[in-house]
Amino acid sequence: MKRNYKAMLLVLLLAFASCSFTTKKFDNPDKDKLLIQIITFVLEQGHFDPIQFDDTFSEDFFEDYISITDPFKRYFYESDIKDFEKFKLTIDDQLKATDITFFNVVNQRTLQRIAEAKEIYKAVLAKPFDYTINESYDSDTEKADFPKNKKEMTERWRKQLKFSTISNYDDLKREEKQKKEKDPSYTVKSDAEIEKEAREATLKSLNIIFEDYIDDQTREDWFAIYVNTIVEEFDPHTYYLAPKNKEDFDQRMSGKLEGIGARLQKRMDYIKVVELISGGPAWKGEELEVEDVILKVKQEDEDTPVDIVGMRINDAINYIKGPKGTKVTLTVKKVDGTIKDITITRDIVEIIDTYAKASVVEKDGKKFGIINLPAFYVDFQDYKNINAAKDVKAEIEHLKAEGMEGLVLDLRNNGGGSLPTVVEMAGLFIKDGPIVQVRSTGEAKEVLKDRDKSISWDGPLVILVNEISASASEIMSAAMQDYKRAIIIGSKQTYGKGTVQNVMNLNNMLRNNNAGDLGALALTTQKYYRINGGSVQLEGVKSDVTVPGRFTYINVGEKDKDNPLPWDEIDPAIYTPWENYFDYETTVAKSNERMKNNPQIALIDENAKWVKNKIDETVFSLNYNDYVKQNEKNEAESKKFDAIDDYNAHLNFYSTTFEKSLIENDSSDLKEKRERWHKSLSKDVYIEEALNVLEDLKASYPIKKVASAVKK
Repeated sequence: MKRNYKAMLLVLLLAFASCSFTTKKFDNPDKDKLLIQIITFVLEQGHFDPIQFDDTFSEDFFEDYISITDPFKRYFYESDIKDFEKFKLTIDDQLKATDITFFNVVNQRTLQRIAEAKEIYKAVLAKPFDYTINESYDSDTEKADFPKNKKEMTERWRKQLKFSTISNYDDLKREEKQKKEKDPSYTVKSDAEIEKEAREATLKSLNIIFEDYIDDQTREDWFAIYVNTIVEEFDPHTYYLAPKNKEDFDQRMSGKLEGIGARLQKRMDYIKVVELISGGPAWKGEELEVEDVILKVKQEDEDTPVDIVGMRINDAINYIKGPKGTKVTLTVKKVDGTIKDITITRDIVEIIDTYAKASVVEKDGKKFGIINLPAFYVDFQDYKNINAAKDVKAEIEHLKAEGMEGLVLDLRNNGGGSLPTVVEMAGLFIKDGPIVQVRSTGEAKEVLKDRDKSISWDGPLVILVNEISASASEIMSAAMQDYKRAIIIGSKQTYGKGTVQNVMNLNNMLRNNNAGDLGALALTTQKYYRINGGSVQLEGVKSDVTVPGRFTYINVGEKDKDNPLPWDEIDPAIYTPWENYFDYETTVAKSNERMKNNPQIALIDENAKWVKNKIDETVFSLNYNDYVKQNEKNEAESKKFDAIDDYNAHLNFYSTTFEKSLIENDSSDLKEKRERWHKSLSKDVYIEEALNVLEDLKASYPIKKVASAVKK
């Protein structure tokens, strides 16, 4: 099934610019056809590895567009698909002729089937569900066939709605039990009353989705989905920004995020959390987590939540957002399958909260530094003052003033950012030399180098990564690994995104635009390579010390996405590995041995496998007693892993003297943010091992340095 995976896309080189590679005129008076004409031209001329608009493209696009339009197979019938299949090998020809017949036919049928679906779900929810029947629901709709007739379609809706409602039913049953325990005189509602209330809640949610959101979809909205499906055939990070989405994108780049402080993406029909903004309301609450699926949303003045499964991403975000100070309750499905209600008070989140931060830690009489970098951020309008490299350099100086003897650079969950910034940052740790190689189609490779011979930190260095570390994080880790400048600790491999995108304003393609706003296109224009010639595309950066994490067995990397570009390699750049100090092989061997025998790591690994098993479960009982037993079993099993959060390394983390002065004069909540961060560091087994590695590196430093001096 085609999926909108943009969780890991962070534009490496942002450029809202005119399309400089063409003088072609675009003047089709039909806006939809004009957009197709421009989009296909830009893809063919500007994409790094353009695919052919041929029969193979047509077949792939056909399957993906149908899957995106009807992911749960609850609109189209088998006969509809047969009707559509006459276009299966001609879509490419239509695109070349700016013909949108296929879109028109599918869209017209979609609107017809949606109208019919509204009648079906209302009829289903008008009758009570019997939770004593032994039947099940399979959430894996990919392997299901399209219904042959209305009877089969109604049955599909019935099971889906019963599955959606059983959680409401369970919540209400629990509420009644709690009320009775609190007040023995309280009269508990009957099962029939609870069942009816649960159904009505599901009906309300569906009415909101269909009447307030789906019915409000304009032709432009539907056509944007069509166009986006076309461009996503090229690779996972090329996507279309419709005018409304482009406005939202511009707002996100402006420096403020309003609401709960979380970045959300739609994956299939589900809204997932892909990032928590440091300092934001969700981050402060410590309950919402990356990879949580948001199922329902309830405003503080509402009695029942709204089911957002199937809702458009922009509509879901608008429903979750709200004025500062108001509360919203999210019903989320955790990665282990458990369902939880989380109430968050909305606020305004400044992007400054995502900037680099540093901490000092004392271990065995030595002082080490930790720098956490959530993103390789930059303001291209004010590069000298706002960029991650500048901030990391400043934090290094503050840590050196504290007597730092080794540094941990934490790039876990860092999705990337600016290409110039990562090149500059890597230069803080080496004298000079190549950092990354970049190649465009048909052009000679470009080697991006650090030309500043100064070094901010020449001592022991450890970099922490995980499966979510992507893009610029991978460039940084790969360069330090190739130079043997740092030891990489983390996941088996990082995300595996080895491509570069430009965001192109499509309106700049027209000399005189009378068609209205055409939106923008995020276009993959380059691939980057390690200085050793290899690519991180698909394969990522492999850690020197591999440790399990919560994402170890979950498909979150580039290799698990639709239509990724292939791995390849080019000639290596000329570079000289770091020779100043440390016994690299021995240090790695010691760390691997410690991790192999660490009970906390073993428990984390066991938990990751358990979570994967829960994710793979797609068949659920619709018998309430069995449903409760399974939930109780899951909760009992999950308690075993509570010890993960109870872990404490008993290390003392504190702010630098420079930051302490900022805290003294700070009127916001910087003090609270740092205290919480320091507390989390003390419970982080990966940080603890990074410090162990720094100790080993520090111990080998004098020997290697003296030996090198003698040799000279």
